[in-house]
Amino acid sequence: MENVFIRREREADYREVETLTRDAFWNLYEPGCVEHYVTHVLRKHPDCVPELDLVIGVGERIVGSILYSRATLTDEMGREKKILTFGPVCVRPQDQRRGYGGRLIRYSLEKAAELGYEAVVIFGSPDNYARHGFVSCRKKQVHLEGGGYPAGMLVLELVEGALEGHSWAYRGSAAYEVDAQAVQAFDRLFEPREKAWRPSQETFYILSRAHLD
Repeated sequence: MENVFIRREREADYREVETLTRDAFWNLYEPGCVEHYVTHVLRKHPDCVPELDLVIGVGERIVGSILYSRATLTDEMGREKKILTFGPVCVRPQDQRRGYGGRLIRYSLEKAAELGYEAVVIFGSPDNYARHGFVSCRKKQVHLEGGGYPAGMLVLELVEGALEGHSWAYRGSAAYEVDAQAVQAFDRLFEPREKAWRPSQETFYILSRAHLD
């Protein structure tokens, strides 16, 4: 039987986690990727939730990672609710489709609820996250600050009914707003890899720009 563990990330893990994150996202959503840089920045950002900076591994080997950041929802009366978002979340390419990612997400959501958070808002593929209870932002009246319901914006109530009866404007962490030049400089610290186009990039382009009525 596999000796699977989930624990908080340690400083000694940083380079390994950044490398596996780079491997998992390389050429997936764009030529190259930014997620390893986001991981690097988010850990030190005030919005990071250290208790939810987690890794999953087998034996002595780390196979996946997830990080959470604080975000806010503001209702029509101007009242704020502190919530969470997560990402990057990833598993090494050679270890994908073995259930590690799902196990890590479920564990982290349980911990988030224990910390007292009532909801999680993410941006991702519904195919990946509906199985974990996430629903369209439209169903929970969660929208962008300027209005609009992105197709890839998903919501999970950790406390049933926490969002009912209100319309909510979402604001995420500035930690995800990366500078392209900073990404390039950081990426030069890793082994060179070829940037290329993949069909998954077109899927991401469509999903990230589609909005619901």
